[in-house]
Amino acid sequence: MTSDVPLHLTTALRRRDYLVSPWPWRSLAYLATTLPIAGVLSIGLLVVGAPLMAVVNATRQGRPVELPILVFLTVVALTVLALAPVVSIAVAAIERWRLRLVDPRPLHRQRFTGLVARYSDAGAWREVGHTFLLGGLVPLAYWLLFLIGLLDLTLIASPWLVGDADPVIVVWTTVDTARQAIPYAAVGVLGVPALVYLAGLLAAGQAAVARRLLDGAADSTALREVARSRARLVDAYEAERRRIERDVHDGAQPRLTSLTLQLGLARLDVPDDSPAARPLAVAHEQAKGLMITLRQIVQGIRPQHLTELGLAGAVRELAGAATIPVDVYADLGQPLPEVVETTAYFVVSEALGNIARHARAGRAEVRLTRSAGSLVVEIEDDGCGDADPARGSGLTGLADRVAAVDGRLLLSSPPGGPTLVRVELPCPR
Repeated sequence: MTSDVPLHLTTALRRRDYLVSPWPWRSLAYLATTLPIAGVLSIGLLVVGAPLMAVVNATRQGRPVELPILVFLTVVALTVLALAPVVSIAVAAIERWRLRLVDPRPLHRQRFTGLVARYSDAGAWREVGHTFLLGGLVPLAYWLLFLIGLLDLTLIASPWLVGDADPVIVVWTTVDTARQAIPYAAVGVLGVPALVYLAGLLAAGQAAVARRLLDGAADSTALREVARSRARLVDAYEAERRRIERDVHDGAQPRLTSLTLQLGLARLDVPDDSPAARPLAVAHEQAKGLMITLRQIVQGIRPQHLTELGLAGAVRELAGAATIPVDVYADLGQPLPEVVETTAYFVVSEALGNIARHARAGRAEVRLTRSAGSLVVEIEDDGCGDADPARGSGLTGLADRVAAVDGRLLLSSPPGGPTLVRVELPCPR
């Protein structure tokens, strides 16, 4: 499955039709559904924050701090830290579900290994950080957006707010009549699109931080770079190229040359008006074309449908031919360099082949994104996991191919799955 619409709010904000698309409404829905969650969490933080501020003020003024307050703060702080990894489970689950409003791209879910394990898991503490962010910083940002929106609404309504004898303060000046307020109302109306964009930027920023914190693949211990040696890469590729060239030169090419020669001689012996002349000429041309094709294979031929359809279309064809359902998400933008396209295509092809042979998966996903000067290819399946490059699963060969263009391949495959193969290829804009 591929889509030509923006995959997430950040890309939609850069489009000219943003204001007339569904994305402003989706961003507003995301902000609105954040309010009750952030409100509950902020109340919980205030239980600690209010006494803490009192202690800070007392310390700054040189007044002694009473022991019961210190004991209360200590107990509450320890309780909050003890409960945070548990509370964050529900908050993270809700956030992953809500995130689809502004960013439908899949998130890598962490496997639940028990409550005790969460206290030593880096991913769990990132979820805790997201929970504190929702309860602390997000309400402040929303309050600022509310004040800006209220100011804009005041500008728009200023002609109706001016009474017969009651002036109205608008921003930095006083308005006495409705006629004087009309320019301010016009500014307010013109400011509505900017306010919509501002709300979208706030939603996009919050979603980006949430994705960063809640993405299970972000844990540096979960992704390990597959070892590859540039010396092994060069030696192996050169040896394989020489072997194929030798086999073609010593085996197939002489026979094909002889066949082409025999067909050419036969064409000379067959009259032009003979029924066999036409088929013989076609066979002769096909034999000569086959010789050219063999030479291209030795040099490394580029798949034809990759040239015709581009990377996203070619990967879609691979997904359609797979033995399990494969979803494809593509956000590529400008055309890619040929070597990057070819490398990415063969990476996806080999990875889907590995899934079919080893993973015992029910479905898979391929994600193609371009950002920060690189093409990121992610192939994820819900199979049994435990992929190990040392066991000859083809991952080392993939790493060699990726290293040839100065890229890197990373792998996350815990026992029981899921398995994620992430390839990063340099791709300057």
